[in-house]
Amino acid sequence: MYREKIEELKKWKQSKNRKPLIIRGARQVGKTWLMKEFGEKFYEKYAYINFDDNSRMAKLFDEDFDLDRIIQGLKIESGVNIEAENTLIILDEIQESPKALKALKYFCENAREYHIVSAGSLLGVAIHEGTSFPVGKVDFLDLRPLNFFEFLEAIRRK
Repeated sequence: MYREKIEELKKWKQSKNRKPLIIRGARQVGKTWLMKEFGEKFYEKYAYINFDDNSRMAKLFDEDFDLDRIIQGLKIESGVNIEAENTLIILDEIQESPKALKALKYFCENAREYHIVSAGSLLGVAIHEGTSFPVGKVDFLDLRPLNFFEFLEAIRRK
């Protein structure tokens, strides 16, 4: 399958001003597939972490925003040796951990060498009391269902 948004992700990867990326979109439009496909095709490896019903990740981000400690925790959770220069970090359903969402700010300010992409079905509407959103510290990509040409390409390849 081909999604045109892959081209925008390639530009994001090459950007000198790259910030952590949040993919916004409705349920079942292909956010997870897009992130994994991008990681598989354009990085040596990717570390996939799903926050849905994952108490270990909630605890990891609950302590503090020590990025070295967080990266070590992500390595353990994903089973991937995360290296800034060749690993895509995928944080799926990030809205489940408001402090993980807030941590994107610290990755932007102190560790831009890491390539981080995140997504969440309810990200735009999730409200967590006492949590701030990293305004200006993240890039956004809006994903919608397949457009007509993507659909035609998908059925042609079948």
